[in-house]
Amino acid sequence: MKNPGRGAPYGYDSLAEASGCGSGLIEKLATGRQKTADMEDAHSLVEALGVALLVLFAPSASPELDDASPEEPPTKKE
Repeated sequence: MKNPGRGAPYGYDSLAEASGCGSGLIEKLATGRQKTADMEDAHSLVEALGVALLVLFAPSASPELDDASPEEPPTKKE
């Protein structure tokens, strides 16, 4: 895995060591099996990588509707 901030490659174990996070968490994030991390882990990862938080944890460009959202947009009542 390339490190975009400092240019040095990281593996799961070496990034775990540099960040203090578990290699299992890093593997899940890298493979997409997990989409989020708690704030402390997220900050540790970006600090180790030398990138901004939004580089790793950017919000989705087109979020899916959640269960609380109406299926159809509201219409004007006549």
